[in-house]
Amino acid sequence: MRCFLGWGMASIISLADYQELWRERNQNTRQPDPSDPSDIINICPKRFGSGYERWIELREISLLIIDTEFQHDLVIEKNVSDSFLDGLEFGFHLLGHWNNINAGKNFFQSGAFHQNKESEFLRSQRLLKVDIHPESPELIQSFMTGGLNSISPQILQKLIKTSQESYFQIDHTTPEMRVALEHIINCPFIGLTKKIYLESKCLELIALKLEQLATKENNSKTTSTLKEDDIDRIHYAKEILTQNLDNPPSLLELARQVGLNDYKLKLGFRQVLGTTAFSYLYQQRMEKARLLLLEGQMNVKEVARAVGYANQSRFATAFRKQFGTNPKTYDLLLRA
Repeated sequence: MRCFLGWGMASIISLADYQELWRERNQNTRQPDPSDPSDIINICPKRFGSGYERWIELREISLLIIDTEFQHDLVIEKNVSDSFLDGLEFGFHLLGHWNNINAGKNFFQSGAFHQNKESEFLRSQRLLKVDIHPESPELIQSFMTGGLNSISPQILQKLIKTSQESYFQIDHTTPEMRVALEHIINCPFIGLTKKIYLESKCLELIALKLEQLATKENNSKTTSTLKEDDIDRIHYAKEILTQNLDNPPSLLELARQVGLNDYKLKLGFRQVLGTTAFSYLYQQRMEKARLLLLEGQMNVKEVARAVGYANQSRFATAFRKQFGTNPKTYDLLLRA
């Protein structure tokens, strides 16, 4: 055991030994979907903890879902040759801490990366993340020809670089991204339907991330920049909405509570969170409603009230718009 800054005593293991323990634990192939041989689950070695890594091969995309919980903090030592990465990756962290990336963050990286020797840092907590690996830059380029042309040629060139140059960008995961991630993790389908469904969600996440990159680039060009204190107030406003889904303040009242005018609040929500205050509230309400139905302790009427809908019909319309099905139908499927 050795001590690392901010980590206390952590277990140390080489990358080669770490990978060998995973191979030993998964000598027999596990397929959660018998109709899809390209859908493989690897179980976490008991020495480390519990959980799994799930690889699903789609058209032009490799999808990785990681859901593990380690018993102890772990540092995986890497040699320079081990630490070389090349290609494209969209990563989305829902829970836990990995390599200094926290829950609620997403990143995009492309090109060649040489990481530090001791580069893999895994805390003793649940880690839930989704990684999307496009097989070639052509997939990214297809979005540009399909209408997402607000990214400058300079940034686009960085996105599709696979040479010795590298590009890394990290940002907050938006409510729209979170919904798509939940759909991937809780995919109810198998076979071809599953593949089509997951592929559409991966493409949706790629599009949302590219749009976020474009918005960030455009915002950096505007003269109306936000101060650090303003950004903190935007996050405070987000927390107020999250904690008051059943009875949220008006936009003017929210602005007053966080000490901003309504114009700066609206501008800040768009720049910092990539969405409007109204859209954020809607997404959070629908996600809480889905989770309450999943828990099975409330009926649809009670769930509607819990997320601020006095009119059950309006709640049903909003839920159907978000998830493609009525809350009653969703509830019946869960109880079946």
